[in-house]
Amino acid sequence: MGEALVYLVTGGCGFIGEHIVELLCKQDYVSEVRVFDSVAGEEVKKFATATTCVIVMKGDIRDYALLLSAMRGVHVVIHTAAIVDYTDTVPFREMKAVNVAGTENVLKACCTLSVPYVVYTSSMAAVGPNTRQEPMLRGTEDTKYSGEVELPYGKTKAMAEKLVLEANGKELSNGGKLATCIICPNTVYGEKYLVLKNLHLSAKAKGGVLNYLEPEDTERNWTYVGNVAWMHVLAARNLQLKPDVLAGQVYYSYDDTPTRKGFLVRYQLLSGMDPSIRLGSRIPYWKLWLQIYFYRIIRILLYPFWKPQPFLNLPLLNTVTTTFFYETDKAFRHFGYTPLYSWGESKRRTTEWLKAATKNSRSHQPHRKET
Repeated sequence: MGEALVYLVTGGCGFIGEHIVELLCKQDYVSEVRVFDSVAGEEVKKFATATTCVIVMKGDIRDYALLLSAMRGVHVVIHTAAIVDYTDTVPFREMKAVNVAGTENVLKACCTLSVPYVVYTSSMAAVGPNTRQEPMLRGTEDTKYSGEVELPYGKTKAMAEKLVLEANGKELSNGGKLATCIICPNTVYGEKYLVLKNLHLSAKAKGGVLNYLEPEDTERNWTYVGNVAWMHVLAARNLQLKPDVLAGQVYYSYDDTPTRKGFLVRYQLLSGMDPSIRLGSRIPYWKLWLQIYFYRIIRILLYPFWKPQPFLNLPLLNTVTTTFFYETDKAFRHFGYTPLYSWGESKRRTTEWLKAATKNSRSHQPHRKET
């Protein structure tokens, strides 16, 4: 295969997509990175301004004609575009239209234009926990785990995964075959992870105390966004070089971020940025359960006069409080993946972003007159 490859990153202005674009620009075999996104992120705009490598195209993956136009001349698609919603703020039909029908459009366009390689960004929410809250403990990509997925978002990602795997090996218009693989992260953190910023604001409002939801023995994989992006870049390259190995495969993302007691990971990230943050105690499950149902009743009684944004729902609460943890080296065995950033470096980069983000938030707040 010749060099000077053209990549298309759907959702390239998103949390993971932006980091993928940045890393792709550093690869000598990539001549052009097209970003196809419904919004134009500031950082990606800077890449486009600073280098001829990046071209930003505004568009929605539900618009097949526009997507088809953006994909002409592309060699590889990294498909990250999705609606990520854990709190039921987006209607399920809208999330499905983007996450499932949008993925169908990407695959259809690949077959029409003979784009032979697709790397799809899924989520561990597509695997579980299930509605019975059965844990996964030290699973792998081959672990059998069944049952209905708990989160609505996870349901749409599972549907999209099925489409991507079924598309592997489909005939292209030029007679070739489509090769697809899937990257499946669990909890992703790093620069632009707004959950951390909001947690900091919440803790400061409570006198610097950071409480948590999960039981102390809960385990969950956390992965730094730069390492998730790096896994995408390596998978995309090796899907071209070794399609017999990677095509039709699912890879769980991983690095050396601690997995036990996820609330301690959050605490280390927040306290590293703000030493005044103190670790509090676990909020009892029953208390949150009551708050969720009380919110539901209030919402029904006051709809449509008042539409508050939910802070939590039962599927999310059950997901957070269920151990869902895997150990794997499949990505290393199949395409030589090792984390680009250590836990120490991941933590440093995240806390530096948090410092800047919270400083900017304070500087943009209106000043109050003292009386």
